[in-house]
Amino acid sequence: MIRAIIVDDEAPARSELKFLLDETKQVDVIAEASNVREAIEQLKEHNADVLFLDINMPGATGLQLAEALKRLKFPPLIIFVTAYSEHAAKAFDVNAIDYLLKPVETDRLNKALTKVKHYLSSSGQGQQIDRIPVEKSGKKLLVTTDKIHFIMAKDDYSYLHTETDRYLSTVSLAQLEARLEPFGFFRVHRRYLVNLSCIEEVAPVSGGTLLLTLKGESESIPVSRRRVASLKKALGL
Repeated sequence: MIRAIIVDDEAPARSELKFLLDETKQVDVIAEASNVREAIEQLKEHNADVLFLDINMPGATGLQLAEALKRLKFPPLIIFVTAYSEHAAKAFDVNAIDYLLKPVETDRLNKALTKVKHYLSSSGQGQQIDRIPVEKSGKKLLVTTDKIHFIMAKDDYSYLHTETDRYLSTVSLAQLEARLEPFGFFRVHRRYLVNLSCIEEVAPVSGGTLLLTLKGESESIPVSRRRVASLKKALGL
């Protein structure tokens, strides 16, 4: 069972979310809190896997709590539950694993719980999870780093390519490079940042450069000449 704490200043919202979580048969709601101070006290008493955290609350905000929890050696996972979509990009800075809009839909909640179980089983509790804020069809979304095959810079924007889709991000490629390097991403070209785990073929081309073939991608990624040696070292070639 996933151990959860619900943090929301509105009692009806806490009750509704607890009902939905109980219905899933996957979550044990071990505590509730109506503000950040109470949440901290509950975290001292309970070992939670995940916080379902409202953002706008009297006093300190949910974003401020999430930022503070990043300093812990083993912080709980964070899922924001809010009525305001404009905060999605800020979740990028505090490593939230998901962002649910009120009223919470059952299907969307189940998808969030699937992510929690995945990270608890494969990454271990406490390992920070990075998610990139993106836009698609007028919606703001968060894409996990393990889903990204490569990122291409164009003008002042970045385009994140997954196996099934492409997303727009207003975060610069330089910022993404600094953020994603610990997750196995490598800057192969001034315009391209590549997930090393997605590389299937490295082909030499004239001039001493390389072309990369990525899993599930028809487009080859060029490697600039000055990055060839460091890429080979990173790949153990």
